[in-house]
Amino acid sequence: MNTHTPIKPGLDVEKIKADFPILSQEVYGKPLTFLDTAASAQKPRAVIEAETALYEGYYANIHRGVYKFSQDATEAYEANRETVRAFLNAEKAKECIFVRGATEGINLVAQTWGRANVREGDEIILSHMEHHSNIVPWQMLAEEKGAKIRVIPMFDDGALDIEAYVKLLNDRTRIVAVAHISNSIGVKNPVKEITRLAHDAGALVLIDGCQAAPHMKIDVRDIDADFYTFSAHKAYGPTGIGVIYGKEKHLDAMPPWQGGGDMISTVTFEKTTYNDLPHKFEAGTPNIAGGIAMKVALDYITALGFENIAAHEEELLSYATKELSAFNSLRIIGTAPDKGALISFTMPHAHPHDIGTILDRQGIAVRAGHHCAQPVMDRFGVPGTVRASFGIYNDKSDVDRLVAGLKKVVDIFG
Repeated sequence: MNTHTPIKPGLDVEKIKADFPILSQEVYGKPLTFLDTAASAQKPRAVIEAETALYEGYYANIHRGVYKFSQDATEAYEANRETVRAFLNAEKAKECIFVRGATEGINLVAQTWGRANVREGDEIILSHMEHHSNIVPWQMLAEEKGAKIRVIPMFDDGALDIEAYVKLLNDRTRIVAVAHISNSIGVKNPVKEITRLAHDAGALVLIDGCQAAPHMKIDVRDIDADFYTFSAHKAYGPTGIGVIYGKEKHLDAMPPWQGGGDMISTVTFEKTTYNDLPHKFEAGTPNIAGGIAMKVALDYITALGFENIAAHEEELLSYATKELSAFNSLRIIGTAPDKGALISFTMPHAHPHDIGTILDRQGIAVRAGHHCAQPVMDRFGVPGTVRASFGIYNDKSDVDRLVAGLKKVVDIFG
């Protein structure tokens, strides 16, 4: 099965669009302009076909069966682990734990490593730009343990105040949990520096890589991250599966989170012993089709080349920023120079939901609201924003259609 369209150098967006069946649709009689990849990316045909092929051709539960279908499904599923290892440049495949998504990955670390290592009076550092899924699990842990949450502030352009971060670090800091790229305003964080400073203070670091993994080459060993997580569905793969990478020494020391099949070595009513990594953290029947299709998605974007993807999306973001800045009535939230492939904005007389509805009628799909990042909205004094986020299948014509749609918003609301 051909799993990708090799397109090097550069990106042939028309060829890429043809790989995504949903993009040929019309919405309200208009061509679909999909600008919500930061929430969840569309899926190439090869990813869809990989799931279908399993269910039609060789579906069986994995790891335990001795018959051919089970062995074939196990081999296909476990092949994804080596793909993920290479994708992240992890040292060992067993450091890559499959979870339902980044949210579960963060909760796993908070509830295993966190419960074992955080004590009353300890401190957990987050940034002001975090997604709720990288806030709430730490709040729950802090409440349970009597720990404190400390927050890295942001400048007016959305960049983190690294000098303030340094002052927050102390001998009570246990872990620093930050986004690689903000999902709400697109600002890219200096995660290698953040990690180095945390390690100098004796703390560990967890990085939420959901908005980075589909757009740039990730190297967890270069960053020196203790934990790194991302979800397949934002990387052109299926929903219901993701990865939490952890250094082997941490994962070995952490207790299991959930009990059940596959995560055990032996079970008696008197005592249970646990399986080796990675299975110690993978209780129960997994998302088999999702794991197989995730490999196809990662292979697809890797074949395009991350240098090509980054260059294309940087050019697209620059063009969109210039075009949207031409509106006198539009305010871009997050203007730091180093950004990912999204642009977040408000217009003075129109609620974000109204803007999103008007754009929808033009066939343009954007996200409107607080983007599960309410502290960011509070920081900038807005109830929410409109977020246009780009992927490998977007080009300047999509930006032009967005601009035309926003002119209709101006005509209606002034």
